[in-house]
Amino acid sequence: MPVLRMENASKRYKTDKKQVQYAVQDLSLTVEQGEFVFLIGSSGAGKSTMLKLMGGEIAPDEGAVYIDETNIARLFGPWKVRLTRTFGIVSQQSMLIRKRTIMENLLVAGRASGMGRKSQAAAEKALGLVGLPGVGDCFPAQLSIGEVRRVELARALINSPSILLLDELTANLDDDTIWDIIHLLYELNNRGTTIIMATHASQYVNIMRRRVVTLVDGRLIGDVKNGKYGDIV
Repeated sequence: MPVLRMENASKRYKTDKKQVQYAVQDLSLTVEQGEFVFLIGSSGAGKSTMLKLMGGEIAPDEGAVYIDETNIARLFGPWKVRLTRTFGIVSQQSMLIRKRTIMENLLVAGRASGMGRKSQAAAEKALGLVGLPGVGDCFPAQLSIGEVRRVELARALINSPSILLLDELTANLDDDTIWDIIHLLYELNNRGTTIIMATHASQYVNIMRRRVVTLVDGRLIGDVKNGKYGDIV
């Protein structure tokens, strides 16, 4: 089962004045298979960048990110496709194609991860898992915000990934919808799925009491097992 490890990983960017600044700097941590990790910090702290580094969407400028002993920045071609099967990713920005039905969106994701003919059955199963078995023929605009976020979770689940990377999945949702999603994630985690979730939903972090990793200005300042929102030691 895959272990995710960051070793002194940093990501730089250039400002409008052509100055080089760090989005995240010197991040080192290990996430074992089956852990549930809340990633917290204020807006702009570097949570999204950290998740993108973890999932191989971007490569670090310094340091490295590993799945087991494999440096994921060095993967290409068929090995890169295999990496996509390891991760299920929900970004802050919707990845759904507005002019395609929900089922078509999920099939695109399934085929991109190399599932082929199994995509249809996997998509139906994923929609069932998130409690939306009857929306396959709908378009994204026909769904509520909460339903769209659950579809995006289904999209991330279609290839039964070992690791879920979730960026503000519960943002702007009502409490009932957030609780439904948290309950589903709890069940997935109990089945062995690793979950790393960036969130501002402090009350749910406090209820769950899982590992809490805190970022401030791109640096990791807290890593607490069974933590609460704001715990750094």
